[in-house]
Amino acid sequence: MPSRRSHLDATAIGLLLTCCFVWGFQQVLIKLTLPHIAPVFQASLRMVGASLCLLLWCRWRGIVLWQRDGSLWSGLLAGSLFSLEFACIYLGLLDTSASRLTIFLYTAPFWVAVCVPLRVRAERLGPWQWVGLFLAFGSVGLALQEGWHGQGDYPLQWRGDLLGVMAGALWGLTTVTLRTTRVGQVGAEKMLIYQLGGGALVLPLISLALGEPWNWAAPSLAWVSVAIQCTLGAFVTILIWMWVIARYPATQVTSFSFLSPMFTLLIAILWLGEPWTWSLAIAMAGVAAGIVMVNRPAAPAKAESAQSQ
Repeated sequence: MPSRRSHLDATAIGLLLTCCFVWGFQQVLIKLTLPHIAPVFQASLRMVGASLCLLLWCRWRGIVLWQRDGSLWSGLLAGSLFSLEFACIYLGLLDTSASRLTIFLYTAPFWVAVCVPLRVRAERLGPWQWVGLFLAFGSVGLALQEGWHGQGDYPLQWRGDLLGVMAGALWGLTTVTLRTTRVGQVGAEKMLIYQLGGGALVLPLISLALGEPWNWAAPSLAWVSVAIQCTLGAFVTILIWMWVIARYPATQVTSFSFLSPMFTLLIAILWLGEPWTWSLAIAMAGVAAGIVMVNRPAAPAKAESAQSQ
């Protein structure tokens, strides 16, 4: 087991900023690639490529993935939820902007905060965490209300927004599965292969069911985008994040997640020319503040504190 440090140093902060920037940037890449590669087919390519990268990594490191450990069914559940999450993300970006969808996607920590205490009583929420929860969902409600009427290039913006909310809920349920079932007790690489492998198997079937064209003659820039999504977005940064969270305080690490939607908002406005509204800015600030508050450790109950003395 690696030794855990008590605070984030310059190395950890630099790695976390890099991960958050890549995750924020990839939403813009997906958006730019949609005119050339159909959404769920694009997600399928991402999962297949990332799965191959992970398998090569495990082969190089001598990591065994296929031993029996009782995690199969919970792993398949995690993979299915993960697949549906990315189907919602890629389809949602057809009908709403990258900046808006990212706000809804990053409601995932709040679904985790609500659901995990139902299975793990020790992780029940404290007062400040409840405040953060209500602040974040109130902010999301404000953003949803704005998108319900449709505007500009997105007459069905409400549909894209709701798919973003569904993606956030599915991400949260995937995390709950990883934290409360047998699959959460396996190694990080096996945990990841359940998700990426599930996507590689399920998403092509969803794409075929939707009747999407599989365009293999897309321009080179579209394939560069897919390659970045496979390698950096779904493989390298995930390994970096796992490396950091194994060595530094988890609460301090996860608090950085609010930077990803901010990076997406900034890049989408500057590069894609997406509109800026005050309600969107307020929603972004509310979700970011809520993430920080929900990730604060809850104060122990008095009875538990007395027993520990």
